[in-house]
Amino acid sequence: MSRRALSVALACGIGLGAASSPARAQDSGLEVGAAMRVITPDPLLPVSGGMGPPRPATEQRGDLTARAVVFRKADVSVAVVSVDLLGFPSVLGDRVRAQVDRIPGENVLIGATHTHSAPDCYAFPDGRGGHTADLDYLDSVCDLAAEAVNEAIDRLAPARLTIATGEAQGKIAFNYYAPDLYDRRLSVIRATGPDGDGIATLVNYAVHPEVLGNDEGIVSPDLVGPLCDRLEAEAGGLALFMNGAQGGMVTADNRDLDRPRDPLRGYWEGISTWEECLRIGHLLADEALRILDDAPAQEDPALACDSAAVRFPVDSDDLWAVVEHSPLDYPRNDDRSVTTRVNLVTLGDAQILTIPGEAMPNLGFYLKRKMRGEHNLLFGLTNDAFGYILAEVDFDSFNRYDYVSRVSLGEKTGTILVESALELINRAPAPIPAD
Repeated sequence: MSRRALSVALACGIGLGAASSPARAQDSGLEVGAAMRVITPDPLLPVSGGMGPPRPATEQRGDLTARAVVFRKADVSVAVVSVDLLGFPSVLGDRVRAQVDRIPGENVLIGATHTHSAPDCYAFPDGRGGHTADLDYLDSVCDLAAEAVNEAIDRLAPARLTIATGEAQGKIAFNYYAPDLYDRRLSVIRATGPDGDGIATLVNYAVHPEVLGNDEGIVSPDLVGPLCDRLEAEAGGLALFMNGAQGGMVTADNRDLDRPRDPLRGYWEGISTWEECLRIGHLLADEALRILDDAPAQEDPALACDSAAVRFPVDSDDLWAVVEHSPLDYPRNDDRSVTTRVNLVTLGDAQILTIPGEAMPNLGFYLKRKMRGEHNLLFGLTNDAFGYILAEVDFDSFNRYDYVSRVSLGEKTGTILVESALELINRAPAPIPAD
């Protein structure tokens, strides 16, 4: 690898779960495997908080990782991949899928945790004929993510499945635009071996991991790193985080309530320290384990995966400039639109819907209400990362949404997403409730 070659830790990937034998013991049952790779750049790269120049980084807190869990039952396989990055566009996701030949590409779901303390993976044009990414680093991330998926496949083993949903308690998240308007529901999927040993624990919750942000000069998974560390220490196996509908602006609750910045509008100063990442990440892990504590194991859980190619017009000149001028050569259509994939997965008594960006909380609530699982999970920033997704009635309707409207594909994005999601939901059999 070039001067951005990754450290020795990257080359030795960490895999979890028992290795599968050539003859599987339960061909008709669920199998699960999990593995991870470290993707921290060495030397460190500037970190990106969105469009605009990334900020130089001089230190590191925790490792950026690519984490993969694979579910297989009979002839259906689904991979879920979580990368500690701001976003992971489909043009990079397809590079990962091209290196995974044992799972259909449309069944490989790749989501970004949305940490604001990682290198740019969009290769944003800089307005001077260049861009803001390190292309060698992006190549290495794709290779390492594919390695994690392939190792997870190699480690497939019979598994028991437990799924739970509950309201997370404590000072974890809030909506910066309207403090109480966010989804407190936290869903957890846990796979264990026949002996009870942990294989994987997946946490799904809507929050911006931006305790640190890109102003601090730190490369970090933010609160997601401590979350995963705590879960792995307590539950064993691999932990991974998939974000939810956290747009506009559902963020980590690092408010210092003793330091109001604008009491009339409800703004406080934030605590932007690694210790605050530890507090929030550990609290979120503890809440996940509490919610999971008395959930029953599911007998003979179903596994299915459906998807649809969805076309979105790009009204935003800023986002179209990224599509046109990034060296990643984003796929695009002649009518100034982009096409991405939306998935609906049935896993046991749960439904999982992917969202290719940052959906506003009201859209998230609506989609969960229309889904038909006992547990309904939204995987945001998955398969693509097309900025904010708003309902038409909210788009550019009042000053508070000026920024999220500008960093959105356009007015119709939310409507198109909802209509496409409802088509998938309505044509899928309702999950069978667990006994």
